[in-house]
Order: sequence, then structure tokens, then C-alpha cells
Amino acid sequence: MNNNFPRIITLLRKERGLSQKQAASDLQISQALLSHYEKGIRECGLDFVVKVADYYGVSCDYLLGRTPDRTGATLTVEDIPDPESAGKDNTYRGSLLPTLNKKLIANSLNIIFDLLQKTNNKGLTTEVSSYLMTSVYKMFRVLYSANPKNPQGLFAAPEQTQRGLSSAAQCIAEANAICIASGNSTGDEWEGLDKEHAVPLSPELLSQQYPLFASSLYNLIQNTESKMGVKKSDR
Repeated sequence: MNNNFPRIITLLRKERGLSQKQAASDLQISQALLSHYEKGIRECGLDFVVKVADYYGVSCDYLLGRTPDRTGATLTVEDIPDPESAGKDNTYRGSLLPTLNKKLIANSLNIIFDLLQKTNNKGLTTEVSSYLMTSVYKMFRVLYSANPKNPQGLFAAPEQTQRGLSSAAQCIAEANAICIASGNSTGDEWEGLDKEHAVPLSPELLSQQYPLFASSLYNLIQNTESKMGVKKSDR
């Protein structure tokens, strides 16, 4: 058994608000044995993996960390919907990687902006949008400047200072967003988020509320944390 299984079955139990005693009883094993499984002290058999999958309504592949999608689905570029052209006949052009990444990002942004709308907080929407737009600005400028012959008149910020200025603007937007999301105001400009408008979230709720886009977000999270050098077994 891999290192993901103990972490995932513990997460699923806690998401349901179940005690070890209750879950062990439902799964027809002792609490001590379930504790050993959750701590990775002992390995279970395949029959128990299947029983746990049925109990929590997830796939065996998800329990084993083989997919971030709870149903066990794996993504291809054709499986990921385009939010801006839902229902239209799409033709995918170019290589697979940029097309796949574009759709993962676009679908994840669709969730973010829907959540921002639910918070009903102008300041949080402004600061999150500012952070994301600065990210686009920075990467577009990298691509634009790859050819030194491209005219720089498009930009007001000089090449020598734009990296520092854009990074500073992004850090400020992130700091303000964190402040607002925690319920605090940013001086006289933005009010903190009313906790009644803080959206309750969990992987299960995300899948229910965003059935078309949740798998894209899960994969974006997994890919990003992989690039950060974080593995599931590290958590």
C-alpha cells in the first residue's frame, strides 16, 4: 500500500464528521485496526480498499492517490470543457500541452470568479482580479520580449523596472486579498469579508457545485504542488 492511502482515508472520515469508532464499526473492523491503517502502521488488503471505496463513495484509484478525481476519472484534453464556449462545436488547434493548460486555468478561474461573486465583496474581487491580471501581464511581457525587435511602446513601465514593480503590485494585491478574506479592512479602502458570505467549501461540495470544472481545479492544484516539490506523502 502506498503512502497516500492512510492520509486519504483519514481525510474522508474527518470530512464526514465521523469518529474512528463509528467508521470502524461501519467498516466492521476494530477501532485499533482502523487507527493503524490511518497512521500507515499496517497495510490492508484489497478487499478492505474496495469496502472503503464503497463506504465513502469514491474510487479505489482515488484512495490510492492515482487520480485527484474522486470518481477515478482521468482527464484528456477533450474531457475538459471550455467555459467561454460551452455548448459550441470546438476545434482544438496547436499542440496538446498549451491547449490542456489553457483549459485547466480557464476552468479554475471560472470557479474562482463564481466564488468571488458569492462573497459579494468588491474589495476581495478587486484584489484577487488584480493579482491574476498582474500574473497575465508578467507572463505576456516575457513572451513579448522574447523577440528583441518587438517595439516596447506597448508598455509604460521600463523593462529595467517592470519586474520589480509588477512583483510588488502582485504582493500588495495578495496581502490585501488575504486581509479582506480574514475579515479585516484594508484601511479606508476596502471592508473585510462578512463571515456570513464566506463560502463553505470542500472537495465534495466543489464537485457538486461545479461538476464541469472541479476536475480541472483538482488537476491544477496537483500539478502546481508537484512543481513546488510537494508530494501527497509529504503532507
